[in-house]
Amino acid sequence: MSYITDEARAPWRALEPTIDLPGQSLEEIVANNPGRRTILKNGLLGLSILPMMGALAACGEDDGTSTPAPAPTPAPTPTPTASYAIAFSSVASSREDKVTVPAGYTVDVLFSAGDVVEAGAPGYKGSFQPSSETEKQAGGNHDGMEFYELVGVDPNAGGLLAINHEVADANILFAGSYNAATATAEQKALVLSAVGVSVIEVARGADGKWAVKAGSKYNKRYTGNSFYTPSGPAASALSASIKGTLNNCSSGRTPWGTYMTCEETTNNYLDPTQPNNDYGWVVELDPYAELTSLPKKRTAMGRFSHENVAYMADSSNRVAFYMGDDTTPGCIYKFVPSAAYSSTSRAANTDLLDSGTLYVARFNADGSGEWRELTQGKNGLVPGATDPGNVSQGPATPVTVNFATQSDVLIRTQAAARVAGGTIMDRPEWLTVAPDNSAVYCTLTNNSSRQVADAANPRTGNRNGSIIKFKENANSPLATSFTWEIFVLAGDPSLSAANGGNANLVGNINGDTFSSPDGLRIDPKGRMWVQTDHSITSTSGVAGKALVDVFGNNAMFHVDQTTKLSKRFLVGPVGCEITGIAYTQDLKTFFINIQHPEGAWPVAGAQPRSSTIVVRRTDAQPVGN
Repeated sequence: MSYITDEARAPWRALEPTIDLPGQSLEEIVANNPGRRTILKNGLLGLSILPMMGALAACGEDDGTSTPAPAPTPAPTPTPTASYAIAFSSVASSREDKVTVPAGYTVDVLFSAGDVVEAGAPGYKGSFQPSSETEKQAGGNHDGMEFYELVGVDPNAGGLLAINHEVADANILFAGSYNAATATAEQKALVLSAVGVSVIEVARGADGKWAVKAGSKYNKRYTGNSFYTPSGPAASALSASIKGTLNNCSSGRTPWGTYMTCEETTNNYLDPTQPNNDYGWVVELDPYAELTSLPKKRTAMGRFSHENVAYMADSSNRVAFYMGDDTTPGCIYKFVPSAAYSSTSRAANTDLLDSGTLYVARFNADGSGEWRELTQGKNGLVPGATDPGNVSQGPATPVTVNFATQSDVLIRTQAAARVAGGTIMDRPEWLTVAPDNSAVYCTLTNNSSRQVADAANPRTGNRNGSIIKFKENANSPLATSFTWEIFVLAGDPSLSAANGGNANLVGNINGDTFSSPDGLRIDPKGRMWVQTDHSITSTSGVAGKALVDVFGNNAMFHVDQTTKLSKRFLVGPVGCEITGIAYTQDLKTFFINIQHPEGAWPVAGAQPRSSTIVVRRTDAQPVGN
């Protein structure tokens, strides 16, 4: 969650506890089992075209004359085998206003707030523009994203990027701050144009650099001014046609190749005239579809402050989707569709997400865990239920909640989770699933207001956050029990009691330290990447030291799943959050998002703009080597 989100939502969060800290994808399947590429492409777009390669042999006729024997053709230099070992040298923490990467890497800015998306739109002009133009341009605060292959295109040289826009880069939209209560219709339209999703076709040029393919039929915007269709058990309780998707924080994808953008707000704080129940959902859209195909808000997956979605699938095409609620209190959820998905008929999956079972995670003190079903009539979800409230932050006043229908459960998912006995976590953000289904990880970014610790959240005043790991029974997405452990406690030894801090701030990181883990992804080779979102101005817990004084600017790390060794791979510019991870199938191109920079990045002398960058090695080897 961007701190800008916290500020913008402040008037609607007055009754919530104060927090002083803001805060298996398709390519995994393909990379680990190339034979499935054809099946997956058939399921998405029809028959795939397999290139045919052959060699021509030249024959010469013997005319009886003596000719010198030709010089032997030099044997071709063998192409080196790609290595996916983590061999980069850690970069130092930094407070410079630039993106820092290891030696041997390049960084290029691909796509910034205000850049052209839809054909005919002007690009950012360096001055304020009308909403009729910004509606077709890149939104702000780039966050979660996914890379999609295109039939007939080398997947390592081109494809689609679907990118979330969490909130507006207001500094390029209008002068001053935004106040929903006094905003004009045009000001509302401007702000709402800058949230949602961009879908862009990108391609690698002859020089190796990536660029947006101007005029591509795939390029499109979904914004806060667009319309969306509610579906699933709670659809009848929402507007028939919903204006806007908001706070599009992180994201996810389905095994059948659609994009899931996650709404990290349960109200429309940008335009409060709209019903609150219309927001706080997972929205499924088709990155390949025409813009006339309306995305759907999937109510069966629950309403809360969604961060991202990560899935686990089994050999029978049964699938579970894991989600975190980035609030305090916030729980961890999974949704299991009632039926298996089809890998041969994409159309058969059109409404798969409208029927299934939603669960909340309970982490027991003995290291066991269970998934509590959030179904009306079960686990206390009945009329007159008692919601204990946020007991993690001290005594709370219980509230009576009437769960008379499944729609009630889904609209008030946060209360339902507490009633059912879900564990209140420290702001669960991104989840990621190991390629072999052996583990699921979740970043718990921080919770400085926690007063009551428990086994899964062992620190009060948790300023630096943690990463939790759990393993489903039999590695099955259908499991209703799991085991868990705390993978790492974030922090830094300099924050010890001897230096004016306390034990809760130190952590147990092996290697380069970090605070507030947020973005998280395990790539197809099993390498874990962690991105941070610590507050720049908030205190570290040691007098006179802000978090940035201890950890530098926000950064991206590789953390080994076995040794837990942490290595700092990238450091962002001043004031930013590092978020969003996508990559090409060969892992030689990484796309990463720089959200809300505050200095003069990416263009010196110009307004700062959130951007998507491309990170590559100069020797064309995989990133991380």
